[in-house]
Amino acid sequence: MARTFLLWFLFLGVACGGRTINGANNHYLKDIRRLQAFKASLTARHGSVAASFSSSFVAPSPLLTDEVGNNPRVYHVTSYGADPTGNSDSTEALIAAIADAAAKAPSQGQLMQGITDLGGAHIDLEGGNYLISRPLRFPVAGVGNLMIHGGTIRASKNFPEDGYIIDLSSTSSSSSSSNNNNYQNRGANSESSHSSPYNFEYISFKDLLLDSNFRGGGISVINSLRTSIDNCYITHFTTNGILVQSGHETYIRNTFLGQHVTAGGDKNEKNFSGTGISLLGNDNAVTDVVIFSAAVGIMVTGQANTFSGVHCYNKATGFGGTGIYLRLPGLTQTRIVNSYMDYTSIVAEDPVQLHVSSSFFLGDANIVLKSVNGVVNGISIVDNMFSGSGSGVEIVQLDQSSRSFKQIDQAIVDRNIVRGMNLKATVAKMSIQGNGTLWNIDFNSVLLFPNLIRNVQYSVSSNGGTFPNHALRDVSENKVVIETSEAVNANVFVTVDQSMVYY
Repeated sequence: MARTFLLWFLFLGVACGGRTINGANNHYLKDIRRLQAFKASLTARHGSVAASFSSSFVAPSPLLTDEVGNNPRVYHVTSYGADPTGNSDSTEALIAAIADAAAKAPSQGQLMQGITDLGGAHIDLEGGNYLISRPLRFPVAGVGNLMIHGGTIRASKNFPEDGYIIDLSSTSSSSSSSNNNNYQNRGANSESSHSSPYNFEYISFKDLLLDSNFRGGGISVINSLRTSIDNCYITHFTTNGILVQSGHETYIRNTFLGQHVTAGGDKNEKNFSGTGISLLGNDNAVTDVVIFSAAVGIMVTGQANTFSGVHCYNKATGFGGTGIYLRLPGLTQTRIVNSYMDYTSIVAEDPVQLHVSSSFFLGDANIVLKSVNGVVNGISIVDNMFSGSGSGVEIVQLDQSSRSFKQIDQAIVDRNIVRGMNLKATVAKMSIQGNGTLWNIDFNSVLLFPNLIRNVQYSVSSNGGTFPNHALRDVSENKVVIETSEAVNANVFVTVDQSMVYY
């Protein structure tokens, strides 16, 4: 034990000798963190000795450490006592670091009215693995321009089952610990002075692994503006990997989500539950995101959201799963492009202004238009690839189990490439060749909507020297009848369109 004390003091002298707090001392921060890491290792190996020593050692103020010289506002969580090994609970330390960053950092002005600019403060997890027993919340609302990054956070077995590892909401102070209560009334950042219609602005979460330990969700963003979730891995959630409610412009990029860690073909896939991403707000974007296990990949109940480069193989539609569910009957306003629906379908309730293009559907994955009030208006499903098992699944399917679609306008399903599935479209072309006076062309196998042809174009090319008169005699039940004035050997070409509406 004497050797432990000797080694500690020797290390202290070497690391800190000749250094002062008021100089050009960028090395000072590194030295302090090295001392704290060394102290933690002594605590682990010699619990009683290290504990008695630490009682007489006063660690430097974490905030003072970050204010040295011209260093940026970086709040290192180990400076607050967080355990980067994940062996002990780090909830209080992480909350203290968040509280200092949110309430102590000097204001750099304002972003949106009522949102204090924290000047780009960083909460650095230093590549550690931290265990927490309750959600990490900001002690105050009305702040912005802050990042949490660079580590792993795992929920303990005592974590609340309805909580989120990171909870970006305005109600945090009411349920916070004593540490949070110490900060909630400080300066211009306090709840009482928060006058913005949004809780937070420009909060970033980057390079994080969040493990919910099958107790709740990953990240909750409530009524916030311009939130960024970038390069995160969120797993073992039971509710939502990411929940976005109200607010505007949450951007989720380069992120992986899955209830279970798998790469497809999981024997328990039928039992997957939870939702990868729930978007209950408007004007958000999900880009280059993989959802590899959940009952629903993305649930959308807000308008004007964009999805690009999304790969859903969460739970096969054959097992009851859904890739992207658009639960916005009557005003969808959603764009899905360059995405990969891997055995998982897209479901859209009463779609109004829906665009799906340049995407790949594998394993009988398709697009289901589900009637709630019987409305389809302004949809464009074009230039996609569909690949199936040859079992007769339609690439676009109508779910009219509740009621039939009656209000159909500006619906375009066209130019899709199909293999092993049944082609469905709103534009169809056929030709027929024969000898007679009546030419019957049935488009039911191709046309998406039953008994709906709004435009017909046809031509008759006869063989021989006769030029018979001809006319369009009937258009009903998605069938077209052409009649000639006399029997003739001819080719008849017909194009029909369900989408064109002329006013």
